[in-house]
Amino acid sequence: MRTVFPYATLAGEVQIEVTGASLDSRPQPLHMISRQEHAVALHENERPDWREARLELRATLPERELASGPWTDVQCFAVLTEGATNARTVGRLFRDTPGEDWRGSVILARELHRRRADLQLVVSATVDGVGGRVIGSGERSWIVDLTARTPVRPRDLNIGEVDFRDPEHAWLNPFKDAPWLVETTGGDLPTVYLNLAFEGLKELLDTGGAPAERALRGTVAAQIAAEAWTAMFHSAIGEMEVDDDGTPQWPGGWRDSVLRVMLPDVYPDLLPADALFEVHSSRADGSGWHELQSRIQYAASRRARVAKTLGTAIRTLDRPEGARA
Repeated sequence: MRTVFPYATLAGEVQIEVTGASLDSRPQPLHMISRQEHAVALHENERPDWREARLELRATLPERELASGPWTDVQCFAVLTEGATNARTVGRLFRDTPGEDWRGSVILARELHRRRADLQLVVSATVDGVGGRVIGSGERSWIVDLTARTPVRPRDLNIGEVDFRDPEHAWLNPFKDAPWLVETTGGDLPTVYLNLAFEGLKELLDTGGAPAERALRGTVAAQIAAEAWTAMFHSAIGEMEVDDDGTPQWPGGWRDSVLRVMLPDVYPDLLPADALFEVHSSRADGSGWHELQSRIQYAASRRARVAKTLGTAIRTLDRPEGARA
């Protein structure tokens, strides 16, 4: 999705930080919050019966730009969402005087969420006489995990085992001959669907077996992972928004994480923001689009460790014992 704002927006960095948390008004230890991972683990206290979490927040905005820009009535909001439940909660941040950080909180109601929520910062203002226009958003979102005991961002995928011929999964029927399919449009994480109708696939991925079988399993798993990374990257760049001066914005959520992880391999000589702009330019005008596909394929293979896994498989099969069951 490509969005161009027909008014001025912030070019400087916008950031949000979780500085504290409480469950049912009980303050929680700070080690349940990770600034490096941009994550909060609400299950760290092992109290499953809590009803409400309050997250204390601090935001930083480009102050000189705010002071000189063509906007008035600037407001700052924290937006907490979860795709699996369609929950959306907004908390407002304030500051006493210009130049200070913006501070506030947002409430997460346990009954509205299932597993993992996304926390994003949104800045609005009156521009050209129109109020409530979005002029900026956080460079990187936070995740609030309701089931995790350690504050780390997820690195896994949802795995679904489905018979692609099943009428109950009609959308998969056209792909009945495929061994697997990567789906990136629903839920809070992408899903890899394994086709139970593909003979031997589940058994290969689930069992130990002889060295040759393990080598084959590793190679297949790496191929699945590479296709998943490729699909996720394309989904991420498809969700990039663009402000009125042509600057692409980070998409937030898991797509944000995918881009930040893969871009250093896609464009190793560029800073992340410059690499993001290069991807957007290639996609927007078609220049370099074919070269970009090769770069994406290479980056996805590196993330999935295809070369290492394939090399291990070849060495295993070259040994006499590798061929024995």
